[in-house]
Amino acid sequence: LVETIQEIKLSPVPSFIDKCLQFYETTRVRHGLMLVGPTGGGKTTCYKVVAKALTKLATLKEPGFEKVQMYVVNPKSITMGQLYGEFFLATHEWTDGIMANIVRQTAYDGKSDKKWIIFDGPVDAIWIENLNSVLDDNKKLCLSNGEIITLSPAQSMIFETGDLSQASPATVSRCGMIYME
Repeated sequence: LVETIQEIKLSPVPSFIDKCLQFYETTRVRHGLMLVGPTGGGKTTCYKVVAKALTKLATLKEPGFEKVQMYVVNPKSITMGQLYGEFFLATHEWTDGIMANIVRQTAYDGKSDKKWIIFDGPVDAIWIENLNSVLDDNKKLCLSNGEIITLSPAQSMIFETGDLSQASPATVSRCGMIYME
């Protein structure tokens, strides 16, 4: 981690290294996790440093490490239909949303790489409630068209947010937490 932090021209401050280690350890035991903290608090840098370090270790053929692929979405910048998918009544056609495409693509790609689907933006009960079945032990994304996509063991849902004031207890209880201070 120290080497990776220095490569991106940052100082390896012990408190930041601790947060990176907490993040890494949480990814090993939970498939849903939240990085919570203020803007500029190091949330993005934390997951990017860990991803780069893991990818470097995998490239060096270190046992137990896999490359990391990251897919970042701001869920509040698009509609629910654009995020999950929607059924058009006029044409009776289903159109996949960004999330459905990413989850399906990464669930069935056959690679052992870690796939981090990162939601960068405010967490609120409106869009995140649809992910409760993904975040619990079922690990299934249920779409409005009846399709069910099961996450692979390599997939993780990561939420990067400023606070949890609008998140439901049901969602928060399903995720590991890393508080960036």
